[in-house]
Amino acid sequence: MPAPQHLNFITGNKNKLAEVQAILDGVIELRSENVDLVEIQGTVEEVTFDKARRAAEAINGPVLVEDTCLCFKAMNDLPGPYMYTLPSLSLRLHASNEQLTNPSPTSNSKWFHLALGPQNLHKLLSGFDDKSAQAVCTFGYCAGSGQEPILFQGRTDGKLVESRGPTNFGWDSCFEYEGKTYAEMEKREKNEVSHRGKALEKLKAWLAANKA
Repeated sequence: MPAPQHLNFITGNKNKLAEVQAILDGVIELRSENVDLVEIQGTVEEVTFDKARRAAEAINGPVLVEDTCLCFKAMNDLPGPYMYTLPSLSLRLHASNEQLTNPSPTSNSKWFHLALGPQNLHKLLSGFDDKSAQAVCTFGYCAGSGQEPILFQGRTDGKLVESRGPTNFGWDSCFEYEGKTYAEMEKREKNEVSHRGKALEKLKAWLAANKA
């Protein structure tokens, strides 16, 4: 399968778009499309595969989609791909009525993360000695409608900590890698070690190997 001349990255998140653009700069033309997609329940690989297929059908062209999850060893890898799904009633009570009824359409943090926020996310592991976490990013590329998606995955081991650094990008301020949270790192430093950066390096290698 030859690599495309451009990719339509399906996201409405400006921070995520900027990060992906920085990593893929000079590699391929990246365009942005904000398409509302229904997400199935399943493993992160199953969710990403289905999302890529649906997105390619929706725009009838080459797409790149992403699914990111945070897995806690103490909770048998939960919340995993459900980091941004509808929380239980008890969690929803932590969010204000305004947040629940009018969530920001540009926010990366959806229901589960919205209910706790980066300042309180570490409390999920307050009853466990093991604070280890794994950040997982899975990109899905689909050449077009009816084509088989290809997945590229990156993983970074770290731990869940109290929020440190800016809180404007998902759970970056709560995930610590070798003494620094993602939010405390310079952008280039984060991109070199992050789950997203690792996944995109695999995509870059595939694009280079399949260049027309």
